[in-house]
Amino acid sequence: MTKQEYLKQIDSVIENGRYKADWASLCNHKTPDWFMRDKLGVFIHWGVYSVPAFGNEWYPRSMYDKRVREFEHHRKTYGDQKDFGYKDFIPMFKAEKFDADKWAELFKKSGIKYVMPVAEHHDGFAMYDTSFNRWNANAMGPCRDIISEIKTASENAGLTFCASTHRAEHYFFLNLGRTFDSDVNDERYADFYGPAVYLEEFNSENMGGTTENAFGTGASEEWLEDWLVRTCEILDKFQPSIIYFDWWIQNHSFKPYLKKLAAYYYNRAEEWGKEVTINHKHEAFPHTVATYDVEKGALTGISPRPWQTDTAIGKRSWGYTKDNAYKPARQVICDLVDIVSKNGNLLINIGPKADGTITDEETNVLLTMGKWLETNGEAIYGTTYWKWFGEGEVNAEEGAFKDTEEKGFTSKDFRFTYKDGYLYVFQMRPAKEAVIRTLRRKDIRDLLFSKIELLGYGSVPFERDEEALKITLDKDFDSDLPICYKIELD
Repeated sequence: MTKQEYLKQIDSVIENGRYKADWASLCNHKTPDWFMRDKLGVFIHWGVYSVPAFGNEWYPRSMYDKRVREFEHHRKTYGDQKDFGYKDFIPMFKAEKFDADKWAELFKKSGIKYVMPVAEHHDGFAMYDTSFNRWNANAMGPCRDIISEIKTASENAGLTFCASTHRAEHYFFLNLGRTFDSDVNDERYADFYGPAVYLEEFNSENMGGTTENAFGTGASEEWLEDWLVRTCEILDKFQPSIIYFDWWIQNHSFKPYLKKLAAYYYNRAEEWGKEVTINHKHEAFPHTVATYDVEKGALTGISPRPWQTDTAIGKRSWGYTKDNAYKPARQVICDLVDIVSKNGNLLINIGPKADGTITDEETNVLLTMGKWLETNGEAIYGTTYWKWFGEGEVNAEEGAFKDTEEKGFTSKDFRFTYKDGYLYVFQMRPAKEAVIRTLRRKDIRDLLFSKIELLGYGSVPFERDEEALKITLDKDFDSDLPICYKIELD
């Protein structure tokens, strides 16, 4: 099918479907029940950028940026950019140890419920077989349809398959290669490096302000039509339960195409018999059309509308790098609890190596989380928010890119969730005593309960007066991971 034929198909599906390309129609779309139930997904940043494994997953841009260390590193390690460009890493991306079934087995053990690989990152290399991009993993590099393999393995393991595409930003991503004699200027590779639009607004000094600003310079009509077709191909090929977008799609030029994309996706999902949603940042979609996502951050309070945080175990890079630093399992688990207490989901990222193996550090964090969820998962999965998200002095900082450092939770910090007549209270750092002032008789006399259980331990004695609910245990803890009290409401 040609691009023009695909555009006609998109229009036809919208014309004949329930959802139309306008916000009034799309605002009726429901957040999936499975999303609200499952709470925890895994994000996978894996691609050609895992070969140099230096800096971060923005290496394909940075290697052409004279101002940053990746530029000189590239020249010293691989040679001049006109002789060895980003395209020359593709044959080195072999994925020789990649085993999608082993990945799915690890995710299952980790308590993961949905799986979201990046189908295409800003670099323009598709990790799947596609009719619209000859630069893809099925045709070169691994010579395997990576995304299809992940989808099959995930679904065989009972996990929900989702997909991410970051192609929108490829419009300008490689543009620094235009500023000197590099292979980005070689017309033989124009279909890989993209238009690499170089304008003052898209240089490194101004790019952030331009792309974060919805009124900033936008993409061309030709690019937007191409982006729409390629995205719809991902939808039709993989039928993902979420399609995730990175930033810049909130730009004014994308708005008509976002409406078409959402209408096409939601109509197709009805044909497939699937519950689906779209993950977005900023104000790309009205909040009743799709699911809001906060990158490496959180909310400070409860949102009545389900939302998501995407963040990485790696502190310095979403993709694999040789010198990455990693968050401890405790930080990831505490973030999960905090996010769920505010009606959110956690999408936790890993960055596999070029050979397809997952780092020991990320594996250990995932398995520790899975072991913790074996005991405490009932207070996470299928829960909803309570009257308050928690108690204590420690909270998240509002906004994105705020979660690199671990929050200093103490034994006086608590988080609440609720399900089926049970109130769950997480003590964020375990102690032999829990003093929960939110549950004192003085403020909520009508909340009655006669039994409290520590998950994984059993019933525990408690006292409740005008000042606090007090629980005293007869054991110490050899772990600093959160513990959870299950309160049966009368």
